[in-house]
Amino acid sequence: MSLVLPSQRHRPAARPVTAATPCGSPFAFQVLLDRQGFSTGEIDGTLGVNVTRALTALKEARKLPSTGQPDCETWRALGGDSAGSASVAYTITADDVKGPFEKMIPRDLDKQALLPAMSYRSPLEKLGERFHVSPALLQQMNPRAKFGAGGQVQVPAVTPFDPDAKPATDPAAGEVTVQVTKSDSSLRAKRADGSLVFYAPVTTGSDHDPLPAGDWKVTAVSWHPVFHYNPNLFWDAKPNQTRATIKAGPNNPVGVVWIDLNLEHYGIHGTPEPSRIGHTESHGCVRLTNWDAARLASLVKPGTPVLFR
Repeated sequence: MSLVLPSQRHRPAARPVTAATPCGSPFAFQVLLDRQGFSTGEIDGTLGVNVTRALTALKEARKLPSTGQPDCETWRALGGDSAGSASVAYTITADDVKGPFEKMIPRDLDKQALLPAMSYRSPLEKLGERFHVSPALLQQMNPRAKFGAGGQVQVPAVTPFDPDAKPATDPAAGEVTVQVTKSDSSLRAKRADGSLVFYAPVTTGSDHDPLPAGDWKVTAVSWHPVFHYNPNLFWDAKPNQTRATIKAGPNNPVGVVWIDLNLEHYGIHGTPEPSRIGHTESHGCVRLTNWDAARLASLVKPGTPVLFR
């Protein structure tokens, strides 16, 4: 399996807004959207471009006026005050902090190939992914926390992500078609009747490696894939780079899951850098946060249609 390494080049993003809206905080909107299958990627407590696009997707699905803003009508559509608290108390377990962790992960792929696994860097990073939240915001939510076993912290009230648990097929979703749209960096999984099952922000191709528009199909789903780097596939590979095999783990260049397509060297996959999703470009493949990639993996199977637009 030849995989495609993500680029680090940024695209401009909307200026984030952190002030509370009339009916709820940016953090609460992100949590409620996440709960209802409209992912904003990494929860960061701001109203950036990923939130705006998720709100637009929600309003389209619920047939509400599409303003792209977190207004009170949207708050009510999400359940608003009756939805419960946007954060919950969580007691850190011994498993959360036992590791193994890789505190320093080099950017050089040859050096990454020497690591025993592409593990999390710290308990904080691990907890951030589990609860779909940026480590920086998690620290802000718990300014006095030591993040040690037995400690109690506040976390977003979302379905926890377990990188060790292979996603089970979601029978309630039924047969879906996945559509990736470059213009708004989005992924939608829809049933045949058009109803939306899942929405998430994505990172797609670049000018050098544009998203290959067309109708494709899923051929396989690989959980905890090994990354096989082939410099011959990359326009920006350095002359002295050689092939490298990067071991599995959440900080693997393609994250925790690879959804293979009937298009050589292309797939949909996770990422070691969730904060970049929706804001950067890639070498042609489609990237999601690890938790969103795992959710998508529960919805697809060999033969699932995938449309790149």
